[in-house]
Amino acid sequence: MDIDFEHSLSLGGNIWKFASYREDAAERIAALYGLPAAVAAVVAARGIGIGEVDDFLYPKMQNLMPDPFCLKDMEKAALRIAGAVERGERVAVIGDYDVDGATSSSLLKLFLHSVGCEAPVHIPEREEGYGPSKTAVDEFAALGTNLLITTDCGTTAFEVLEYAKNKGMDVIVLDHHEAETRLPDICAVVNPKRLDESDEYPCLKYLAAVGVVFLTVVAVNRELRKRGFYQNRPAPDLMKWLDLVALGTVCDVVPLLGLNRAFVRQGLKVMSLRQNCGLKALADKASLSEAPTSYHLGFVLGPRINAGGRLLCATDDFQAAMLADRLDGFNALRKEIEAYVLLQAIEILEGTPQPYPIAFVYGHDWHQGVIGIVAGKLKERYGLPAFVMSVENDEVKGSARSVPGLNIGALVMAAKEKGLLTKGGGHNMAAGFSLEEKNLEAFRRFAGEYAERALGKEKIVPTLEIDGVIGLSAATPEFADKLSLLEPFGAGNPEPRLMLGGVRIIRSDIVGSGHVRCVLGSFAGGSLKAMAFRAADSEVGKALLNHRGEPFNLAGTLRKDTWMGRTQVQFVIEDAMRG
Repeated sequence: MDIDFEHSLSLGGNIWKFASYREDAAERIAALYGLPAAVAAVVAARGIGIGEVDDFLYPKMQNLMPDPFCLKDMEKAALRIAGAVERGERVAVIGDYDVDGATSSSLLKLFLHSVGCEAPVHIPEREEGYGPSKTAVDEFAALGTNLLITTDCGTTAFEVLEYAKNKGMDVIVLDHHEAETRLPDICAVVNPKRLDESDEYPCLKYLAAVGVVFLTVVAVNRELRKRGFYQNRPAPDLMKWLDLVALGTVCDVVPLLGLNRAFVRQGLKVMSLRQNCGLKALADKASLSEAPTSYHLGFVLGPRINAGGRLLCATDDFQAAMLADRLDGFNALRKEIEAYVLLQAIEILEGTPQPYPIAFVYGHDWHQGVIGIVAGKLKERYGLPAFVMSVENDEVKGSARSVPGLNIGALVMAAKEKGLLTKGGGHNMAAGFSLEEKNLEAFRRFAGEYAERALGKEKIVPTLEIDGVIGLSAATPEFADKLSLLEPFGAGNPEPRLMLGGVRIIRSDIVGSGHVRCVLGSFAGGSLKAMAFRAADSEVGKALLNHRGEPFNLAGTLRKDTWMGRTQVQFVIEDAMRG
């Protein structure tokens, strides 16, 4: 039976869209780099030109990292920080409470400590809201702070930064969130998304805040070396902190392209050495014994580390183990709260007609620590931009996650400029914001109409992007090795989703918490293990369990499966169509 994949709904309710690419480009890539045709096709489909393939497959920092001073205000920032270190001034740091904020502030604190400058860090409680606060400024003013540095926040915090300036502090912002036409009147604003930034190095606009901080550390280190600061003391090894850069980059869901690929690839190597005792303790708590991948950063370590900056700066194994134990307990509680809020949000959305192509939902006293995660899950469930908000004492704090085609950070900035939001910041795919409860419905209309203009009025049908088609016989450990050259996977470079065409189910059963385990076969022979996680009650799972020998086309990912010293492969099933 011929199937019109792009006009047929799958068992999972999706339309399958196959990646397009130039066959001649894929053939050249395959020949030059010794790649299977299907892997070369993925590279070509992701817009990697022939001249860029080497940097994509083998990203190296020396090839991809520009001179940090190419960023506006970087020289001002580096000179001011280096001067503060030399003169022994009091320096303080304000970060953000997500993983990017925690890694950014930890990286800066560790560097400053290595050059003899002890900088206290303020990470706001979620109730305090996004960005620097007057409370934090007062706290540091009482300590006699001369230089205040904000990481992963501050670009639009005009009032608070002016307040800090009036308290006698010089202020530097190290950020990556969307900027307005005006900037704070302070010492330096280092942000690759400044509207007056050059487009000479487009990869810099993809940086997470921790990447911006790393570039700043490189610049300050260079300035200190130039001044002879290291004549009588050892210079720090900056590369040892790339594990933090990798963690913040993956968890902030910025595109893993260009310099970010080099940061994460090198950072994973550093993390595998387990030199950061905080990350080591957290990995032990999560029973992570294998070499870490971007998956482990985003889904195993990241969720446990929100607001965990103290852990990342831990100096001994005992302190790290205690902090990791506390964070693990918080993570277990968070999962319970998250499940409760998610269920309430789904009931609201599915019980009320939605006039716009967005998932917009709020609740009284929803825990602010889970709204970002819930927004991400709603986005995945409905294929729509999602806004999730917690209302407490007439104040609303929200988090948003977007889909391709809608810059959610720009939406939030536009709403802030219109006076609908009191605070806000973000980037293409994620944003945080605050507003007054009376403006909720006005913000819903604004966000809905903005999304409608960007995405169109028609109901969005979930689409599953298929990167390539392989036969069962091609699903080998050797093929999986070649696929792994495309790592690290994440935003902007997702793990390749493949279609196995015309397979049959030899055997299937339910294991664990509703997982469907299968053995796949084909009419040409051979077999392959497969798993559909948490699928037993879904249409896909039911079809796999009651297959009646009919052929299927399966969409999913190919993973290595190492057990008892043997390396095999397993297909992780995401969706299915009857063949």
